[in-house]
Amino acid sequence: MSDVKLSVIYYSATGTIHGMAKRLTEAGKQAGAEVRLRQVAELAPDEAIASNAAWSQHFDNTKDEPRATADDVVWADAVLFGSPTRYGNVASQLKQFLDTLGPQWQQGLLADKVYAGFTATQTAHGGQESTLLALYNTIHHFGGLVVAPGYTDPLKFTDGNPYGVSHVTGANNDAPLTDAEYAALDHMAQRVVRIAGRLKGEG
Repeated sequence: MSDVKLSVIYYSATGTIHGMAKRLTEAGKQAGAEVRLRQVAELAPDEAIASNAAWSQHFDNTKDEPRATADDVVWADAVLFGSPTRYGNVASQLKQFLDTLGPQWQQGLLADKVYAGFTATQTAHGGQESTLLALYNTIHHFGGLVVAPGYTDPLKFTDGNPYGVSHVTGANNDAPLTDAEYAALDHMAQRVVRIAGRLKGEG
């Protein structure tokens, strides 16, 4: 699968989605893909960021990392999008990035690629599934191929999310990722790369 190109594009406020994105990047590389890790631009005002110490710290720690562009989606054979949930929906920062892709969509440059998503919430029923399903509405309009993990490996019965990969951060928003999430992230990256490779081979 050395010719598969994978983009991991995400928004993270306090670092959880960033950690998941990094794990997916490493898993994609181990699966043989060429990988781009990109975060979308922050839209929140400075005072909102400053009001949360973890948000402010993460913003400072990642401010020099490369930002996602339309080319990162066009270039890729497969794209993994990550967002924390916002009222059961995709965060506005990632949604704004998706909304800028109209010119590429009109040219058909976003179609026939493999897509999947990852998210995090403070509570177990805090919108993980609805956030991923909302994300996939956009992918359907792209003409993309949603390759959600389903229950394609026994480990998915441990992490329990067939729609993608998700993590519960807890009331204080600081619960670390566990082996269950790492295994699920690895599986999703490997599966996405494998399916994208098959599609390229048939192209």
